[in-house]
Amino acid sequence: MRISTQTLFDTGAARIGELQSSLVKTQQQIGTGRRVLTPADDPVAAARALEVAQSQSLNTQYAVNRQHAKGSLGAVEGTLSSVTSLLHDVKTTVIAAGNGTLSDTERSFMATELRGRFEELLGLANSRDAMGNYLFSGFQTATPPFAETAVDTGTATVASAAYQGDQGQRRAQVDSARQMAVSNSGQAVFQGGGQDVFQTIGELIERLKTPGTTGLADALGNANSKIDAALDNVLTMRASVGARLQE
Repeated sequence: MRISTQTLFDTGAARIGELQSSLVKTQQQIGTGRRVLTPADDPVAAARALEVAQSQSLNTQYAVNRQHAKGSLGAVEGTLSSVTSLLHDVKTTVIAAGNGTLSDTERSFMATELRGRFEELLGLANSRDAMGNYLFSGFQTATPPFAETAVDTGTATVASAAYQGDQGQRRAQVDSARQMAVSNSGQAVFQGGGQDVFQTIGELIERLKTPGTTGLADALGNANSKIDAALDNVLTMRASVGARLQE
């Protein structure tokens, strides 16, 4: 079989083209630092590379979620710490109000002080996080958790607060198999433990504003027990938040 000069030329030109293409591909591999440039180069390796890229993307998102969870839980912990200090101060006032030497005027001064504590507590209950979301509204993050209201106890109308959020607990996906709660409902925090801390303080304010000592000891004893229950409830919440922060 005779091979013409044109055939030899065409074969050589085709081979040169193949070598040039191979050179370009090698240069691209060196430039990108990747052996597999397209799935056609190595379908199995390309599929594995895609899996790795997806895993890296998920891990990056989990890391971001963990930072958000840490920020939210830190805000909750800081607020609950302030609530704990405030309730200790209220308890101190309750004990001091039992001093039999105090006059009606002096007890009314204490009532005024407690009114300031009530407003401070309402402000803490309506705290927001760094994103402007209310911490204790459940899923209703744009709604203030509590609004001041008045409650008729049968003997007096006292200040209290109505919960406007829901019972939802926001969660963050911090790992492939772990969703972490990053919030607590305000109702569970401030109206849990068998008492409503807002109404407890409101009742105490009205009693200290009322002249005379008849029934005062019983009122103070009842208020002290309810404040203790509120403190225990808040401390339980703080322990739960602290465990999640530690995790």
